[in-house]
Amino acid sequence: MEDSIFTKIIKGEIPCHKVHEDDHSLAFLDINPIQPGMVLVVSKQQVDHLWDLPTDAYDSLMQTVYKVGNQLRKTFPDKKRVAVIVEGFEVAHAHVKLFPVDNEQQVRALPAHKEPDHVLLAAMADKLRF
Repeated sequence: MEDSIFTKIIKGEIPCHKVHEDDHSLAFLDINPIQPGMVLVVSKQQVDHLWDLPTDAYDSLMQTVYKVGNQLRKTFPDKKRVAVIVEGFEVAHAHVKLFPVDNEQQVRALPAHKEPDHVLLAAMADKLRF
Protein backbone atom coordinates (compact mmCIF):
# COMPACT_ATOMS: atom_id res chain seq x y z
CA MET A 1 0.00 0.00 0.00
CA GLU A 2 1.27 3.44 -0.89
CA ASP A 3 1.79 5.84 2.01
CA SER A 4 -1.12 8.22 2.56
CA ILE A 5 -0.51 11.92 3.07
CA PHE A 6 -1.10 11.28 6.80
CA THR A 7 1.56 8.55 6.88
CA LYS A 8 3.97 10.97 5.21
CA ILE A 9 3.14 13.54 7.92
CA ILE A 10 3.65 10.90 10.65
CA LYS A 11 7.05 9.99 9.14
CA GLY A 12 8.04 13.67 9.07
CA GLU A 13 8.21 13.78 5.27
CA ILE A 14 5.56 16.52 5.23
CA PRO A 15 5.52 19.18 7.98
CA CYS A 16 2.52 19.74 10.22
CA HIS A 17 1.39 21.94 13.09
CA LYS A 18 1.43 19.27 15.79
CA VAL A 19 -0.88 19.44 18.79
CA HIS A 20 -0.19 16.04 20.38
CA GLU A 21 1.54 12.72 19.67
CA ASP A 22 1.66 9.35 21.38
CA ASP A 23 2.56 5.79 20.35
CA HIS A 24 -0.63 5.23 18.34
CA SER A 25 -1.85 8.63 17.18
CA LEU A 26 -0.89 12.10 15.99
CA ALA A 27 -3.05 15.23 16.34
CA PHE A 28 -2.32 18.23 14.14
CA LEU A 29 -4.08 21.26 12.68
CA ASP A 30 -5.86 20.93 9.35
CA ILE A 31 -4.36 23.40 6.86
CA ASN A 32 -7.80 23.80 5.18
CA PRO A 33 -10.09 23.88 8.21
CA ILE A 34 -13.87 23.84 8.20
CA GLN A 35 -13.59 26.22 11.18
CA PRO A 36 -10.53 27.80 12.84
CA GLY A 37 -8.88 25.39 15.28
CA MET A 38 -9.78 22.23 13.32
CA VAL A 39 -7.62 19.33 14.50
CA LEU A 40 -7.13 16.00 12.76
CA VAL A 41 -6.41 13.02 14.99
CA VAL A 42 -4.90 10.25 12.87
CA SER A 43 -3.91 6.71 13.63
CA LYS A 44 -0.23 6.01 13.17
CA GLN A 45 -1.27 2.70 11.67
CA GLN A 46 -2.46 3.28 8.11
CA VAL A 47 -5.82 1.57 7.62
CA ASP A 48 -8.64 2.84 5.44
CA HIS A 49 -11.48 2.35 7.93
CA LEU A 50 -11.48 3.36 11.57
CA TRP A 51 -13.17 0.04 12.37
CA ASP A 52 -10.18 -1.90 10.97
CA LEU A 53 -7.83 -0.62 13.67
CA PRO A 54 -6.71 -3.11 16.32
CA THR A 55 -8.47 -2.47 19.63
CA ASP A 56 -5.43 -0.92 21.34
CA ALA A 57 -4.81 1.50 18.45
CA TYR A 58 -8.52 2.42 18.31
CA ASP A 59 -8.67 2.98 22.09
CA SER A 60 -5.54 5.15 21.99
CA LEU A 61 -6.89 7.16 19.05
CA MET A 62 -10.16 7.80 20.90
CA GLN A 63 -8.30 8.79 24.08
CA THR A 64 -6.47 11.38 22.00
CA VAL A 65 -9.79 12.53 20.49
CA TYR A 66 -11.11 12.97 24.05
CA LYS A 67 -8.05 14.99 25.09
CA VAL A 68 -8.12 17.16 21.97
CA GLY A 69 -11.83 17.81 22.44
CA ASN A 70 -11.27 19.00 25.99
CA GLN A 71 -8.32 21.13 24.90
CA LEU A 72 -10.49 22.75 22.22
CA ARG A 73 -13.17 23.49 24.85
CA LYS A 74 -10.56 25.21 27.04
CA THR A 75 -9.04 27.13 24.14
CA PHE A 76 -12.40 28.22 22.68
CA PRO A 77 -14.61 28.74 25.77
CA ASP A 78 -16.98 31.00 23.80
CA LYS A 79 -17.92 28.18 21.39
CA LYS A 80 -20.99 26.08 22.21
CA ARG A 81 -19.70 22.70 21.02
CA VAL A 82 -16.76 20.76 19.65
CA ALA A 83 -17.85 19.00 16.47
CA VAL A 84 -16.52 15.49 15.80
CA ILE A 85 -16.61 13.99 12.32
CA VAL A 86 -15.52 10.55 11.15
CA GLU A 87 -16.14 10.13 7.44
CA GLY A 88 -12.87 9.20 5.76
CA PHE A 89 -13.63 10.31 2.23
CA GLU A 90 -10.79 12.75 1.59
CA VAL A 91 -7.92 10.58 2.85
CA ALA A 92 -8.12 6.78 3.03
CA HIS A 93 -6.44 6.67 6.45
CA ALA A 94 -8.34 6.32 9.74
CA HIS A 95 -8.81 9.77 11.28
CA VAL A 96 -11.17 11.95 13.29
CA LYS A 97 -11.87 15.66 12.71
CA LEU A 98 -12.59 17.98 15.66
CA PHE A 99 -13.37 21.69 15.60
CA PRO A 100 -15.13 24.34 17.71
CA VAL A 101 -18.57 25.49 16.54
CA ASP A 102 -21.60 27.49 17.59
CA ASN A 103 -24.23 25.94 15.30
CA GLU A 104 -25.03 23.23 12.77
CA GLN A 105 -24.26 25.48 9.81
CA GLN A 106 -20.66 25.77 10.99
CA VAL A 107 -20.41 21.97 11.11
CA ARG A 108 -21.62 21.68 7.53
CA ALA A 109 -19.49 24.52 6.13
CA LEU A 110 -16.94 23.70 3.47
CA PRO A 111 -13.23 24.42 3.94
CA ALA A 112 -12.02 27.62 2.30
CA HIS A 113 -9.23 25.81 0.35
CA LYS A 114 -7.06 28.89 0.36
CA GLU A 115 -3.32 29.12 0.87
CA PRO A 116 -2.62 28.14 4.50
CA ASP A 117 -1.46 30.86 6.88
CA HIS A 118 1.33 28.94 8.60
CA VAL A 119 2.08 31.76 11.07
CA LEU A 120 -1.53 31.69 12.24
CA LEU A 121 -1.55 27.88 12.29
CA ALA A 122 1.67 27.75 14.33
CA ALA A 123 0.20 30.18 16.88
CA MET A 124 -2.98 28.08 17.10
CA ALA A 125 -0.93 24.89 17.56
CA ASP A 126 0.93 26.57 20.43
CA LYS A 127 -2.40 27.33 22.13
CA LEU A 128 -3.71 23.80 21.67
CA ARG A 129 -0.55 21.77 22.32
CA PHE A 130 -0.57 19.45 25.34
